[in-house]
Amino acid sequence: MALIEYDEYKQKLRDLGPELDKLSAALDMDSARAEAQKLEDETAQDGFWNDLERSQKVQQRLKQLQNKIARQDKLVAEWQDLTALCEMGQEADDAELLDELKAGFQTLEEKVEDIAGVRIICQFYEDIEKVAQLIRRRSDMKVLEEKDYITHMKESGYRSYHIIISYGTETLEGRKEIRAEIQIRTLAMNFWATIEHSLQYKYKGNMPAHLTERLTSAADSILQLDAEMSSVRNEVMDAQNSMLHQSNLVADILNNIENLYHFSNKREVAKIQDEFYRIYSQKDLAQLERFHRELDIIAEGYRAQAITLEEVE
Repeated sequence: MALIEYDEYKQKLRDLGPELDKLSAALDMDSARAEAQKLEDETAQDGFWNDLERSQKVQQRLKQLQNKIARQDKLVAEWQDLTALCEMGQEADDAELLDELKAGFQTLEEKVEDIAGVRIICQFYEDIEKVAQLIRRRSDMKVLEEKDYITHMKESGYRSYHIIISYGTETLEGRKEIRAEIQIRTLAMNFWATIEHSLQYKYKGNMPAHLTERLTSAADSILQLDAEMSSVRNEVMDAQNSMLHQSNLVADILNNIENLYHFSNKREVAKIQDEFYRIYSQKDLAQLERFHRELDIIAEGYRAQAITLEEVE
């Protein structure tokens, strides 16, 4: 059984090799190395520090290039180590090494996809699919893969929606396609993921069992919290819609009252206005709607009467 899985991961690692080459080409690593070497030579020249402003810019740019190169070199080194581990484990048919290989490959794959990325934080769970739809409709990027860790939560409790995309960018050698990962999650999901990532970093991937259990429990609580917030959101939206409806009713009523002053007895209009204030103070939407309908009928009657008088004259 282990031998079959080793064969699968051996093929996965082979497939990942060209992806690393494409990534190097897309990031224009050859140019980055050449520029870094040129800047290093410049820092070694006599009088380099005489121009403080220039030297600081050179050092800053050199640091950026060195970080970029180191990150890519580390990915390649990890890929080479995993390839060697796979061959070693396959020869020995070692099940324990297989677990190490699986974990290492998953981490490496995530790093390759995360070479460029964007994290989109939503307030509510329902917004995640709306954002995903917007991304799918974009013409300036191509969706390569989607990973639904919300419906299919990871064993650790991690939840998020990932979209792997490619987009064109201009380089010195022309237009190149860059892979990137877009992560879409709620505020609660992001809080959990941030804490989990910090703990994984602290314990170098060997988190104590009791912390793992507590994180799993917290992930269940996050699921309930998102559901509760979605319920609250519906109530908020209903309240906002109700307030908007009431605002529109009040605007129409005041407009009708103002127009009535032109067509009817001012004392009668004053009584109508007082009645409106009384109903409005009770904050009863049903009464306000009924008053609005009745006032519409009254106002229409006065307008029709005014038109008739104008025709007679």
